[in-house]
Amino acid sequence: MKHSTGILSGLIFMIIACALIALTTLIAKTLGTGSLAPALHPLQISAGRFFFAILALLPLSIGYSFKINSAPWKLHSYRSICGWLGASCMFAAASKMPLADATAISFLSPVATMILAVIFLREVIPGKRWLAVICSFAGVLLITRPGTDAFQPAALIALLAALLMGLEAIFLKKLTGTERPLQILIINNSIGAIISIAIALSVWRSPSPEQWVLLIFLGTTMVLAQSCFIQAMRRADASIVMPLFYLTIVFAAFYDFLFFDENISLESAVGIVFIISNVFFLTKSSR
Repeated sequence: MKHSTGILSGLIFMIIACALIALTTLIAKTLGTGSLAPALHPLQISAGRFFFAILALLPLSIGYSFKINSAPWKLHSYRSICGWLGASCMFAAASKMPLADATAISFLSPVATMILAVIFLREVIPGKRWLAVICSFAGVLLITRPGTDAFQPAALIALLAALLMGLEAIFLKKLTGTERPLQILIINNSIGAIISIAIALSVWRSPSPEQWVLLIFLGTTMVLAQSCFIQAMRRADASIVMPLFYLTIVFAAFYDFLFFDENISLESAVGIVFIISNVFFLTKSSR
């Protein structure tokens, strides 16, 4: 009974995490399309995400024993830069294309991680997994439809976001061998806040009161999403809860329809299924 209760709570935490992650893209789209006031630049939105995320994490850092001297700062910096650039690209894509499409393309990050693992970690990848990579990119072509009037240039930004998040995962994989999760989280958001704010000053525009509220909401929502994801992974096996992570696309499509009256085309729906099924295969076969 206790085991089944743990699994159920893990599934619930993962569903909440998916809803919150999709909500961050909705907030970014609202800020980046000028729905409430003149649109904010993606770099400014990203700065708000990191700044208010670190503020939300400060209570957790009280009394926490940091191992600053022994921390691999170069890896932390590389991971934070990739995370900041990836988030900025994702927010930019979300403001210019349907949320479900942008989210689905960003889910190619495991594919990017696999390719980068071959280059940087010298991992050997079986032929079947390479076939899944090709099929995943076929899904992207169905969504973007290059060469037609339906082509979405913003999809290239979403692809760049996937690549950067894949590279971030490589650095994170190296960090998890020696660093504690909370230290990784706090250092990452601290470096991200410093870099993003410094860069955002070049495109700064004073947000409206409503936009300030959304920026605060964006940072705290991201921290809550990360916390729920961690809780889900702690309470149940990854093989049980991770398949639910693809509900993020469903939540993104629902939010987009509810707030922006955006429908998913048949081609995009097929492309999303292609990406989900093949990325799921890659994730399962890597274990």
